[in-house]
Amino acid sequence: MSEATVDCYQSLQDRLVGDGVLVAMGVPGMYGKGRSFQATFDGIYQYVTAAGAPAGPELFRFPPLMPREHFLRTDYLRSFPDLIGSIHSFTGGNAEHAALLRTVEQGGDWAAALSPTDVMLLPAACYPLYPMATGRLPEGGRLFDVLGTCFRHEPSADPARMQVFHQREYVHLGTPDSAMDFRDGWLARSQELLTDLGLDVRAEVANDPFFGRAGRMLAVNQRESELKYEVVATVANAEKPTAIVSCNCHQDHLTGPFEIQTADGATAHSACIGFGMERITLALFSAHGTDTHTWPAAVRGRLWP
Repeated sequence: MSEATVDCYQSLQDRLVGDGVLVAMGVPGMYGKGRSFQATFDGIYQYVTAAGAPAGPELFRFPPLMPREHFLRTDYLRSFPDLIGSIHSFTGGNAEHAALLRTVEQGGDWAAALSPTDVMLLPAACYPLYPMATGRLPEGGRLFDVLGTCFRHEPSADPARMQVFHQREYVHLGTPDSAMDFRDGWLARSQELLTDLGLDVRAEVANDPFFGRAGRMLAVNQRESELKYEVVATVANAEKPTAIVSCNCHQDHLTGPFEIQTADGATAHSACIGFGMERITLALFSAHGTDTHTWPAAVRGRLWP
């Protein structure tokens, strides 16, 4: 990362923290949110809700955790081992507790005394949907509205790359054609929505940050097949725009492991539109300033009608 890029990130963070939009918590990628941030976040939530409501999605909200068994079936561990968050807890007795406290007092590795639980931190908002959709889909498939509190271990100086963040997603399960049509339709729709908020956006073919040598092959295939698009906007640095929306066609990567079938018994495909709620919020502060009272009337009217 260049020094100029780091300076851009630091400048944005200083401005947001100084104006009370964010609260620095002493760990890269961890922030508290002030009143204006939360009000904007809530406005975006309602704005996206209004855009998706006419299609009548099934609404579900899940905790920021998922069963370890389901996590392993998603194959996330193979593709993104550097991003995972595993929940560990103390399961010992009095003697083990005393030893743990001694380790803490001596400055040792006290976390080694913890044991893994049966849950993982949620890496993507849509993951809890697939286990509940096992079996045959109705004609036309299913459409979901989900908001997830997600974790990815990628500490960064970039305020837009938070370790804990929210994804607002519409997810379609159906045939290969309906999944691709859904992805393409929302790719266009999302750009219209963001442009109407005064953001200068564009769509780019993208790939997920797959891990290792094999991951590079997966990334190339994903880009060549145009399975993933990102809608990008300026947040900290105009020369390095930030992905604020992701439009993905998963094919049968997630439906296959959970045995989800179309109405005629074929393996279903899935697609999603993911709105990065914190990133869109930051893009708005970057575009319009940290005082929401001075934002364009049209933008305020859409966020807070």
